[in-house]
Amino acid sequence: MTRARRARRSHWIDVTLLLLAGAVFLSLIGLGNWQLRRLDWKLGLIEAVETRAFAAPVAPPDDPISVEDHAYRRVSVTGDLRHDLTRRVKAITELGPGHWLLTPLQTRDGHVWINRGFAPAGTGVADWTAPVGSRTVEGLLRASEPGGTLLESNAPEDGRWVSRDVAALSADAGLLDAAPFFVDADHQGSPEAWPRGGLTILAFRNNHLAYALTWYAMAALFFAAMVYAVRDRSRSGRRAVSDDEGGSSPV
Repeated sequence: MTRARRARRSHWIDVTLLLLAGAVFLSLIGLGNWQLRRLDWKLGLIEAVETRAFAAPVAPPDDPISVEDHAYRRVSVTGDLRHDLTRRVKAITELGPGHWLLTPLQTRDGHVWINRGFAPAGTGVADWTAPVGSRTVEGLLRASEPGGTLLESNAPEDGRWVSRDVAALSADAGLLDAAPFFVDADHQGSPEAWPRGGLTILAFRNNHLAYALTWYAMAALFFAAMVYAVRDRSRSGRRAVSDDEGGSSPV
């Protein structure tokens, strides 16, 4: 292989490696920026919980429902629980594995799905409270969870629910007038009664700033390594050219 061909080949290798290094650097910066966006979202969520979840209960908002404006708002609804339409949704809580009990509440304006609380695995209808008659339920407004989870999907035809998908629950129960949200109810009854309400998670970990700084630090270190490698490559190239010129000089 001639010296010129070796030089061209070396040049394209350098360009390819530089482009790949640039892509890695931009990816690290992008991950840091993504964590900052997640930080903004998490701060908004924390603020929403602090300003809505502990306020006096109000009537549910009219459609349309906005997650940004209405999630975790404390609401109050009155009606009759339809226990015959209760659906069990897979759940894992601080009390162990089990199910959320989702029961539609029939109000004057239609149905609202109520998450009455958690019932551990091994319990059944005989172990659950079933209040009858008109009653007022207080709790937190929650957005629907369509589709299922990352690993599992809802299968209404098999009676398997892994997320609180309001639209699917309503379709399965034959409810045409259900609200597009559900309510996480406060606990009702004796402290040891099932289902156990009031288990909504209201404290959220917020490590996004630390993650963002970590990605940016990795980007900075990678950039410094790139600069060092380019400078070292350049010095090596100059030394090679100097040696070639010295080797071809007449004695």
